[in-house]
Amino acid sequence: MVEEGKKIILFDGVCNLCNNAINFVIKHDKNDVFRYASLQSEVGEKLISERNIDIAKIDSILLIEPQVAYYHKSTAALHIAKQLSGIYPLLSVLFIIPRFLRDWIYDIIAKNRYKWFGRKESCMIPTPELKALFIDQ
Repeated sequence: MVEEGKKIILFDGVCNLCNNAINFVIKHDKNDVFRYASLQSEVGEKLISERNIDIAKIDSILLIEPQVAYYHKSTAALHIAKQLSGIYPLLSVLFIIPRFLRDWIYDIIAKNRYKWFGRKESCMIPTPELKALFIDQ
């Protein structure tokens, strides 16, 4: 389904904040580490089901390292930042903050993301150049 060694980011395809975050990651993923799928896609639903993830309880971006682990909420975001170019790997210093505090802040943003950032009627459609990075196409 995805090339060997690639990590998969599952995101809310109708959330403006999430779509902007994915565009940011794509721009800063100079080492071509990630592939992408929306949570609402068939591929996203299959990956969630295979891992028995209750997306209603997690309400989060997911980072899947095939054959290794999956991460959600602030831990996923920090693991993603660690792989980006520029100064973003320095954000991994935030791992020293207890996860329950990081996730508490994450949950506040996730709970209000549609109200603060809006929502799309449907999942984003990537440009032809970006289409190869998405595994649900």
